[in-house]
Order: sequence, then structure tokens, then C-alpha cells
Amino acid sequence: MKSTDSTYRRPRRGISGWFDAMARVFRREWSNIFSDLGVMLFFIALPLGYPIIYTLIYNPEVITDMPIAVVDLSRTADSRSLVQSISAAPSVEVYANCSNMAEAKDLFGQNKVFAIVEIPADYARSLGRGEQATVPVYMQMSLLLRYRTLLSTLTDLQLKVAGDVTSTRLATMGASALGLDGGLPVESHNNFIGDPTQGFASFVMPGVLILILQQSMVLGICMLAGTSRERRRRNGGIDPTQIQDVPVSAAIWGKTLCYFVLYIPLAIYVVRWLPEMFSLPHVGNPVDYALFLVPFLLGSAMFGQAVSGLCTERESGFLVVVFTSVVFLFLSGLTWPRYAMNGFWTWLGNLVPATWGVEGFIRINANGSTLGETTHPYLMLWILTAAYFIVSWAVARYSAASHTRRVKSDINVPA
Repeated sequence: MKSTDSTYRRPRRGISGWFDAMARVFRREWSNIFSDLGVMLFFIALPLGYPIIYTLIYNPEVITDMPIAVVDLSRTADSRSLVQSISAAPSVEVYANCSNMAEAKDLFGQNKVFAIVEIPADYARSLGRGEQATVPVYMQMSLLLRYRTLLSTLTDLQLKVAGDVTSTRLATMGASALGLDGGLPVESHNNFIGDPTQGFASFVMPGVLILILQQSMVLGICMLAGTSRERRRRNGGIDPTQIQDVPVSAAIWGKTLCYFVLYIPLAIYVVRWLPEMFSLPHVGNPVDYALFLVPFLLGSAMFGQAVSGLCTERESGFLVVVFTSVVFLFLSGLTWPRYAMNGFWTWLGNLVPATWGVEGFIRINANGSTLGETTHPYLMLWILTAAYFIVSWAVARYSAASHTRRVKSDINVPA
């Protein structure tokens, strides 16, 4: 009786046969995904849950009313004015005015304050003599957000005090008639493009979202590949859940389109709905970043199939993804600018789809660029898609040949 299972269907020839084979692989891979709870966990649950967890960790983005201690050893009108300026800043709160450093250190050790501002005894005298006054600040470095917030606040306060002191000195010298007593000669205004709140989540999460999409897809593909190799070892080199006797290119594209279709709603959720849920930057045109994500998802699928050649066991994908995730995060330029990397790391980062995905998506989504203004990362993603298709084809051919040799070797072994 003729089998109706598409696994053993006689292949059709020509272009129509190639597309028929690709469609059969698509359907079978779709069935394999939704019949494997572990793969569904990484393909669906991970991109749905991880972004929420990461974003909640970094929210609220801006720290307010951070408790600090002030040690005013000057006790003058100038030092009191400085303390009042510090108290007026929304990001910090003067928790205690200490009489000496020992008292402030005691509060610091009990984690009641996270920084100490010491106003020296000669503060007002130095200002009166036209000398530079130094105000030491001791900060706790256990949390980057606290350090960044306090440093930014004190820098802004320093510029304000410097402007006030300059105005007073110029007025005393009689320079007010020349119109030079309006503050510093040059006044700067900061405009934080793509991160108006100056929050850490707004800065890092758009890039992390793209990396999560790639890594979850790669992890699922590696788990499928490792499971397939385990079945081949148990069944004499044949995986009964895979379509047999189809062109390698049709098998690769069938699987790629399966992953692509599966990730379309997940990508929409990650890059569109999550930024709105957590008020992350999303000022770009949705059509532009939707078109940009097409080569990114295709390139990630091809990249996953190329990397899956390293996975001989079902659990091997964990090692691949865990080892590469932190590396890819650094190579993307989120934590260290790519122009400051040496040639090797820049070259290695160029080989990762997430690197160009992060760069292009941030340009469009956070900075409002158009697709035409992100031509370079867009083209690089298409180039990587083509390159990793070739690598995936070579890996698939080598894997098939290796299993064939192993089966023949087992058959020729004498009983």
C-alpha cells in the first residue's frame, strides 16, 4: 500500500518540485515546533516574557530623592546657598546635615545615605579670593543608576554655581556695563536624542529587545537540530520527523520561512507593543522598522541554522546561546562604542545579525530615521542572510554526508 506520509512522498522535479519540497518542509517544521514543549518555550515564551522582566528591572528609569549627607564645615552664607541648591535638585534629598565626617560615614555605613558631600572650611574664602573651590563628593558605586544620577546632578549644579560666581565677580569688577554679567560666556543645553528621560531602560532596552529576538530564535533552532541528531543516532542515521529526499536549499528555506512566519507576531509585540507599554522611545515610522526587521529575522534564522552545526545534543544550544549572549551584547555597541573597538572585535561584530539589527532599529525607532537613512545596516543584514544561507547549506550537506558514512560503517561492521 502506498504511503501518504509527506516524508516519503516521491519528489517532484523542476521549480514546482522545489517549491513543493519547501512547502512540505515548512509544514513539517511547524509541526515539530508545536509538538516540542521545550522548543515552544524558547521560541514563544522567552521572547514574550524576557523583555518584560528586563524592562521591569530597569524601571523606574530615573532615580528621585536619593538620600545624601552634607557635611558643611564652612558654615557661611555661600555654603548654605550651595546646600539649598543641592536640596532643590529633584534627584537628590539631603537626608542629614552632619557636623563632621565621622557622623556622615556612620550613616553611609548603615546605607541610610548613598553619598556624602563635604563642603570644606575654606569654601567661602576661596570664592572670595577668586580662587578655585573644591567640594569633595564620596559616592557609593554599588548601583550604576545612583552614581550616574548623582554625578549628573552635581555636574549641572557645578555649572550653575560657576555661572553665579562669575556673574558676581564681573559685577564687582564693574564689567556689568559691558553686558558680561549674565553668567558664563557660553551656555550649553543638553538635548538627549533617543533618550529624553535620560533613563537606562530607554537607552539599553531597544537594543536588548533585538538581541532577545535573535538569541531566542537561535536557541530554538539549535534545540531542534540537536534533537534531530539524537533521533538520527537512534534510527540508523534517519530522523523520521524530517522530510527526506528534498533539495538542501529547499529544506533550509522551508525552515527559514517557518521561523520567519512564527516570529512576525513576536517581533511586532517586542518592537511595537512593549515600548508603548513601558513608555520607551518609539518615534520611528512602523513601516520603516517593519521592513527593516524582514532581513533581520531571515538573517537570524539562517545564522541559527549555521550555528546549529555545533549542536550534537538537545542541550548543546544552551551552551552556544549562553556563551554568545554577553559577547553579542558588547559587540552590538550598546555598552561600548563600536568605533572604539579594535579591528578584530569590529570584524567579529559585523558577522552577527543582531549587531546591525540593533544599530538600524535604534536609528529608526528611537531617533526617527527613515529606512533610506539606515541603508548600510539594512544592506548588511541582507548580505549576512545570503552568507549564512551558504554556510547553512554547507553544514547541512556535511551533516547528511557524515550520517551516511556512519550508517554505512555500522552496516559493514561484522556481527
